[in-house]
Amino acid sequence: MEQLKNRINDLDSRISEALARMDIAQHQAELDRLREHMERPDFWQDNQAAQRISKDEAALAKRVGPWMKLKKSADEIKELADMGDESMSAEIESQIKGIESQFEELKKELRFQGPYDDHDVILSIYAGAGGTDAQDWAQMLLRMYVRWAEAHGLKVTTVEQSAGDEAGIKSATIEIAGGSYLYGKLAGEHGVHRLVRQSPFNSAASRETSFAKVDILPVIDKPDEVQLDEKDLKIDVYRAGGHGGQSVNTTDSAVRVTHIPTGISVAIQNERSQLQNKETALTILRSRLAQLQLEQHAETLADVKGPNQSAEFGNQIRNYVLHPYKQVKDTRTGYETSDPQKVLDGDLDPLIDAWLEKI
Repeated sequence: MEQLKNRINDLDSRISEALARMDIAQHQAELDRLREHMERPDFWQDNQAAQRISKDEAALAKRVGPWMKLKKSADEIKELADMGDESMSAEIESQIKGIESQFEELKKELRFQGPYDDHDVILSIYAGAGGTDAQDWAQMLLRMYVRWAEAHGLKVTTVEQSAGDEAGIKSATIEIAGGSYLYGKLAGEHGVHRLVRQSPFNSAASRETSFAKVDILPVIDKPDEVQLDEKDLKIDVYRAGGHGGQSVNTTDSAVRVTHIPTGISVAIQNERSQLQNKETALTILRSRLAQLQLEQHAETLADVKGPNQSAEFGNQIRNYVLHPYKQVKDTRTGYETSDPQKVLDGDLDPLIDAWLEKI
């Protein structure tokens, strides 16, 4: 029994250390504050604010709840062990194993300490060098990420998509929401992805190399997280393009927002409403600026420079080879698999885990 007591004391100590590291007391206080606010009679008078607070409460509860439950279980088993009943040894040991297993799983969350790690994700894909093959490759990547999101029960919303000239896509932007630490998990996908295969677009079926760039941004939909100065913005309104149909090309609903200091520009025409397009453009602009601020280790938004254009196609983070052999290899972690089809069908977790272990 003494060994079990030592074991549970050690486990309890490690759990308490983890709780302190993630500042659980502050998170619990914020959760209590949100719940108290939600109980007010006038809570739903401002519907947009209420939805935002409800979303924050749900996300925080999902983060705090499992840890508080784990700590409670550890306290209970510690009390049981302190009673010193030898007949309970087998049951106590079984419960300790269960708590240890839960702790090892939850401990992975401690890797996510970045300011935006718990945010949803805006994922953009741009076809690079390789013509039609590259545009087809961009669509293959889009399918891969959508499959990964669907397998994890996440919500995928198309923000923008530009069709390729013959096949595939020139670019696409989607929002992935509904999971824990999505930006923290997917941030490692940011970069250039290289495909080597026999081209299905020429009669010789020659071996071709294609590139596509993937941008991973945290969704910054709260203006106070990244504050934009109106004088730094240039907003242009123009007539949306499209393939015809009712109400298409009849109003100036498309919006382009340019951040003058960095030159970053975001154009959105997906929604019928000019206001909706503007809000979406501002959200993506804030997200891009937040990403740049992280990459450049800038203390303030004023220190952020424009995107580094030298980080264009060619400096790949991952190679996908379908011919003459089959392999996916991450150039940063060294992780590789000989089953590229499985990866392209959305099985990205081993690659994501390898990257998280590396950072």
